[in-house]
Amino acid sequence: MQDTIQKQILDAFFVVLRPIAKILLRYGIGFREFAEVAKSAFVDVASSEYGIRGRPTNISRVAVMTGLTRKEVRRLRDKNDLGHHSLVVRTTPLATILHRWYSEEDFLDNEGRPATLPFAGESNSFSELVKRFGGDIPPGAMRTELKRVHAIEEDADGNLTVLRREVHPKIEHEYLVMALKHSAYALLSNIAHNTNPDKNETNWAQLTAYTGEIRKSDMPKIKRISQDRLSELANSFDDLFMGYEKLAKESKKETEVGVVAVGLYFFEERDERMAGVWES
Repeated sequence: MQDTIQKQILDAFFVVLRPIAKILLRYGIGFREFAEVAKSAFVDVASSEYGIRGRPTNISRVAVMTGLTRKEVRRLRDKNDLGHHSLVVRTTPLATILHRWYSEEDFLDNEGRPATLPFAGESNSFSELVKRFGGDIPPGAMRTELKRVHAIEEDADGNLTVLRREVHPKIEHEYLVMALKHSAYALLSNIAHNTNPDKNETNWAQLTAYTGEIRKSDMPKIKRISQDRLSELANSFDDLFMGYEKLAKESKKETEVGVVAVGLYFFEERDERMAGVWES
Protein backbone atom coordinates (compact mmCIF):
# COMPACT_ATOMS: atom_id res chain seq x y z
CA MET A 1 0.00 0.00 0.00
CA GLN A 2 2.77 2.41 0.95
CA ASP A 3 4.60 1.70 -2.34
CA THR A 4 1.40 2.59 -4.22
CA ILE A 5 1.08 5.88 -2.33
CA GLN A 6 4.71 6.73 -2.92
CA LYS A 7 4.33 6.04 -6.66
CA GLN A 8 1.27 8.29 -6.85
CA ILE A 9 3.17 11.08 -5.09
CA LEU A 10 6.22 10.65 -7.32
CA ASP A 11 4.00 10.67 -10.43
CA ALA A 12 2.52 13.97 -9.22
CA PHE A 13 6.01 15.37 -8.68
CA PHE A 14 6.88 14.39 -12.25
CA VAL A 15 4.12 16.76 -13.33
CA VAL A 16 5.38 19.52 -11.01
CA LEU A 17 8.99 19.07 -12.11
CA ARG A 18 8.27 19.46 -15.83
CA PRO A 19 7.92 23.28 -15.70
CA ILE A 20 10.90 23.40 -13.32
CA ALA A 21 12.96 21.43 -15.84
CA LYS A 22 11.85 23.81 -18.60
CA ILE A 23 13.05 26.81 -16.58
CA LEU A 24 16.38 25.27 -15.64
CA LEU A 25 17.19 24.08 -19.17
CA ARG A 26 16.28 27.51 -20.54
CA TYR A 27 18.98 29.04 -18.36
CA GLY A 28 21.58 26.36 -19.10
CA ILE A 29 21.24 24.62 -15.74
CA GLY A 30 21.52 20.84 -15.96
CA PHE A 31 20.57 17.94 -13.73
CA ARG A 32 23.84 17.89 -11.77
CA GLU A 33 23.39 21.44 -10.54
CA PHE A 34 19.72 20.80 -9.74
CA ALA A 35 20.55 17.54 -7.97
CA GLU A 36 23.07 19.34 -5.74
CA VAL A 37 20.45 21.88 -4.68
CA ALA A 38 17.84 19.13 -4.21
CA LYS A 39 20.16 17.07 -2.00
CA SER A 40 20.94 20.16 0.07
CA ALA A 41 17.21 20.78 0.58
CA PHE A 42 16.63 17.16 1.69
CA VAL A 43 19.50 17.36 4.18
CA ASP A 44 18.40 20.75 5.49
CA VAL A 45 14.79 19.66 6.12
CA ALA A 46 15.75 16.27 7.58
CA SER A 47 18.27 17.96 9.89
CA SER A 48 16.05 20.79 11.12
CA GLU A 49 12.57 19.25 11.31
CA TYR A 50 13.10 15.67 12.48
CA GLY A 51 15.32 16.15 15.50
CA ILE A 52 14.51 15.02 19.04
CA ARG A 53 13.74 17.52 21.81
CA GLY A 54 14.51 20.47 19.57
CA ARG A 55 17.99 19.34 18.60
CA PRO A 56 19.14 18.87 14.98
CA THR A 57 18.82 15.36 13.62
CA ASN A 58 22.14 13.52 13.83
CA ILE A 59 24.04 12.70 10.68
CA SER A 60 23.32 8.96 10.77
CA ARG A 61 19.55 9.49 10.93
CA VAL A 62 19.67 12.04 8.13
CA ALA A 63 21.60 9.52 6.02
CA VAL A 64 18.96 6.86 6.69
CA MET A 65 16.08 9.23 5.89
CA THR A 66 17.55 10.69 2.70
CA GLY A 67 19.44 7.68 1.30
CA LEU A 68 22.66 9.69 1.15
CA THR A 69 25.95 8.61 2.65
CA ARG A 70 27.02 10.06 6.00
CA LYS A 71 30.00 11.68 4.26
CA GLU A 72 27.66 13.37 1.78
CA VAL A 73 25.29 14.49 4.55
CA ARG A 74 28.18 16.01 6.50
CA ARG A 75 29.41 17.85 3.39
CA LEU A 76 25.97 19.22 2.60
CA ARG A 77 25.27 20.24 6.20
CA ASP A 78 28.53 22.17 6.29
CA LYS A 79 27.57 23.82 3.01
CA ASN A 80 24.11 24.74 4.31
CA ASP A 81 25.59 26.10 7.55
CA LEU A 82 27.70 28.47 5.47
CA GLY A 83 24.50 29.85 3.95
CA HIS A 84 25.18 28.73 0.39
CA HIS A 85 21.51 27.89 -0.15
CA SER A 86 19.88 30.27 2.33
CA LEU A 87 16.46 31.50 1.26
CA VAL A 88 16.43 35.28 1.48
CA VAL A 89 13.14 36.75 0.26
CA ARG A 90 13.70 40.40 -0.52
CA THR A 91 11.46 42.95 -2.12
CA THR A 92 12.84 45.54 -4.50
CA PRO A 93 13.33 49.22 -3.53
CA LEU A 94 10.81 50.16 -6.22
CA ALA A 95 8.16 47.88 -4.72
CA THR A 96 8.91 49.18 -1.21
CA ILE A 97 8.44 52.81 -2.26
CA LEU A 98 5.14 52.06 -4.00
CA HIS A 99 3.92 50.05 -1.00
CA ARG A 100 4.75 52.89 1.40
CA TRP A 101 3.16 55.45 -0.90
CA TYR A 102 -0.08 53.53 -0.58
CA SER A 103 0.17 52.94 3.19
CA GLU A 104 1.93 55.82 5.00
CA GLU A 105 -0.41 58.59 6.19
CA ASP A 106 2.13 61.32 5.40
CA PHE A 107 1.85 60.47 1.71
CA LEU A 108 -1.93 59.94 1.43
CA ASP A 109 -4.63 62.46 0.50
CA ASN A 110 -7.74 63.25 2.57
CA GLU A 111 -9.54 60.23 1.11
CA GLY A 112 -6.75 57.83 2.04
CA ARG A 113 -5.42 57.43 -1.48
CA PRO A 114 -1.82 58.02 -2.60
CA ALA A 115 -1.33 61.76 -2.87
CA THR A 116 0.31 63.59 -5.75
CA LEU A 117 3.68 64.59 -4.32
CA PRO A 118 6.10 67.38 -5.14
CA PHE A 119 9.53 66.04 -5.93
CA ALA A 120 11.40 68.10 -3.30
CA GLY A 121 10.59 69.17 0.24
CA GLU A 122 11.32 68.23 3.83
CA SER A 123 7.87 66.69 4.40
CA ASN A 124 5.08 65.18 2.29
CA SER A 125 7.34 65.02 -0.75
CA PHE A 126 8.64 62.27 -2.98
CA SER A 127 12.19 62.98 -1.83
CA GLU A 128 11.13 62.52 1.80
CA LEU A 129 9.36 59.25 0.91
CA VAL A 130 12.53 57.91 -0.72
CA LYS A 131 14.72 59.18 2.11
CA ARG A 132 12.63 57.33 4.69
CA PHE A 133 12.04 54.06 2.86
CA GLY A 134 14.40 53.83 -0.13
CA GLY A 135 17.63 53.04 1.64
CA ASP A 136 20.61 54.80 0.10
CA ILE A 137 19.02 55.30 -3.34
CA PRO A 138 18.90 58.98 -4.44
CA PRO A 139 15.39 60.36 -5.06
CA GLY A 140 16.30 61.30 -8.64
CA ALA A 141 17.33 57.75 -9.49
CA MET A 142 14.18 56.37 -7.86
CA ARG A 143 12.01 58.77 -9.87
CA THR A 144 13.75 57.78 -13.10
CA GLU A 145 13.23 54.04 -12.49
CA LEU A 146 9.59 54.40 -11.43
CA LYS A 147 8.92 56.42 -14.59
CA ARG A 148 10.75 53.83 -16.70
CA VAL A 149 8.47 51.03 -15.48
CA HIS A 150 5.42 53.30 -15.90
CA ALA A 151 4.55 53.21 -12.19
CA ILE A 152 4.39 57.01 -11.83
CA GLU A 153 3.86 60.07 -14.04
CA GLU A 154 5.25 63.58 -13.70
CA ASP A 155 3.35 66.76 -14.60
CA ALA A 156 4.76 70.02 -15.97
CA ASP A 157 5.36 71.35 -12.44
CA GLY A 158 7.38 68.30 -11.41
CA ASN A 159 4.67 66.77 -9.23
CA LEU A 160 4.53 62.98 -9.18
CA THR A 161 1.42 60.80 -9.28
CA VAL A 162 1.51 57.07 -8.69
CA LEU A 163 -0.23 54.96 -11.35
CA ARG A 164 -0.05 51.45 -9.89
CA ARG A 165 1.17 49.74 -6.78
CA GLU A 166 3.11 46.78 -8.18
CA VAL A 167 6.29 46.46 -10.18
CA HIS A 168 7.26 43.45 -12.26
CA PRO A 169 10.98 43.25 -13.04
CA LYS A 170 11.74 43.76 -16.72
CA ILE A 171 14.69 41.37 -16.68
CA GLU A 172 13.36 37.82 -17.08
CA HIS A 173 15.66 36.12 -14.57
CA GLU A 174 14.81 38.73 -11.90
CA TYR A 175 11.11 38.02 -12.41
CA LEU A 176 11.81 34.29 -12.28
CA VAL A 177 13.67 34.54 -8.94
CA MET A 178 10.97 36.73 -7.43
CA ALA A 179 8.16 34.45 -8.63
CA LEU A 180 9.84 31.31 -7.30
CA LYS A 181 10.50 32.82 -3.87
CA HIS A 182 7.28 34.77 -3.41
CA SER A 183 4.77 32.53 -5.22
CA ALA A 184 5.94 28.96 -5.85
CA TYR A 185 7.59 28.66 -2.42
CA ALA A 186 4.48 29.96 -0.66
CA LEU A 187 2.10 27.67 -2.57
CA LEU A 188 4.19 24.53 -2.05
CA SER A 189 4.63 25.39 1.64
CA ASN A 190 0.84 25.64 1.89
CA ILE A 191 0.44 22.18 0.35
CA ALA A 192 3.13 20.73 2.64
CA HIS A 193 1.29 22.13 5.66
CA ASN A 194 -2.18 20.98 4.61
CA THR A 195 -1.03 17.42 3.86
CA ASN A 196 0.91 17.02 7.13
CA PRO A 197 -0.99 14.41 9.20
CA ASP A 198 0.79 15.55 12.39
CA LYS A 199 -0.23 19.22 12.25
CA ASN A 200 -2.17 20.50 15.27
CA GLU A 201 -4.06 23.27 13.50
CA THR A 202 -6.58 23.63 10.71
CA ASN A 203 -5.70 23.72 7.04
CA TRP A 204 -4.57 26.94 5.41
CA ALA A 205 -6.78 28.33 2.65
CA GLN A 206 -5.86 26.94 -0.77
CA LEU A 207 -8.53 27.11 -3.44
CA THR A 208 -8.31 26.51 -7.17
CA ALA A 209 -11.11 26.73 -9.75
CA TYR A 210 -10.50 24.89 -13.01
CA THR A 211 -12.28 23.50 -16.02
CA GLY A 212 -11.31 21.66 -19.17
CA GLU A 213 -14.33 22.78 -21.18
CA ILE A 214 -13.40 26.28 -22.39
CA ARG A 215 -13.47 26.94 -26.13
CA LYS A 216 -10.12 28.04 -27.54
CA SER A 217 -11.79 31.09 -29.06
CA ASP A 218 -12.92 32.21 -25.59
CA MET A 219 -9.48 31.91 -23.98
CA PRO A 220 -8.44 35.57 -24.59
CA LYS A 221 -11.67 36.82 -23.01
CA ILE A 222 -11.34 34.48 -20.01
CA LYS A 223 -7.72 35.56 -19.57
CA ARG A 224 -8.64 39.27 -19.63
CA ILE A 225 -11.52 38.86 -17.15
CA SER A 226 -9.34 36.74 -14.87
CA GLN A 227 -6.60 39.39 -14.91
CA ASP A 228 -9.05 42.14 -13.93
CA ARG A 229 -10.68 40.16 -11.13
CA LEU A 230 -7.42 38.84 -9.73
CA SER A 231 -5.93 42.34 -9.73
CA GLU A 232 -8.91 43.68 -7.78
CA LEU A 233 -8.69 40.83 -5.28
CA ALA A 234 -4.92 41.17 -4.88
CA ASN A 235 -5.30 44.90 -4.21
CA SER A 236 -7.95 44.21 -1.57
CA PHE A 237 -5.58 41.83 0.25
CA ASP A 238 -2.78 44.39 -0.03
CA ASP A 239 -5.07 46.95 1.63
CA LEU A 240 -5.88 44.43 4.37
CA PHE A 241 -2.20 43.69 5.02
CA MET A 242 -1.33 47.40 5.11
CA GLY A 243 -3.97 47.93 7.78
CA TYR A 244 -2.46 45.25 9.99
CA GLU A 245 1.06 46.56 9.32
CA LYS A 246 -0.12 49.89 10.69
CA LEU A 247 -1.49 48.22 13.83
CA ALA A 248 1.87 46.51 14.38
CA LYS A 249 3.77 49.78 14.02
CA GLU A 250 1.38 51.63 16.36
CA SER A 251 1.61 48.97 19.06
CA LYS A 252 3.14 50.52 22.19
CA LYS A 253 4.81 47.29 23.23
CA GLU A 254 7.35 45.38 21.20
CA THR A 255 5.46 43.14 18.80
CA GLU A 256 6.73 39.95 17.17
CA VAL A 257 5.86 39.92 13.47
CA GLY A 258 5.53 37.16 10.91
CA VAL A 259 5.18 36.61 7.17
CA VAL A 260 1.80 36.09 5.46
CA ALA A 261 1.12 35.65 1.73
CA VAL A 262 -1.99 35.09 -0.38
CA GLY A 263 -1.42 33.71 -3.87
CA LEU A 264 -3.67 34.27 -6.88
CA TYR A 265 -2.89 33.14 -10.41
CA PHE A 266 -4.22 32.37 -13.88
CA PHE A 267 -3.11 29.21 -15.67
CA GLU A 268 -3.72 27.89 -19.17
CA GLU A 269 -2.35 24.46 -20.09
CA ARG A 270 -0.03 24.79 -23.09
CA ASP A 271 1.79 21.48 -22.70
CA GLU A 272 -0.05 18.81 -24.71
CA ARG A 273 1.72 16.03 -22.82
CA MET A 274 0.13 17.24 -19.59
CA ALA A 275 -3.42 17.67 -20.86
CA GLY A 276 -4.47 14.35 -19.32
CA VAL A 277 -3.57 15.56 -15.82
CA TRP A 278 -6.83 17.55 -15.67
CA GLU A 279 -9.03 14.58 -16.50
CA SER A 280 -8.89 13.08 -12.99
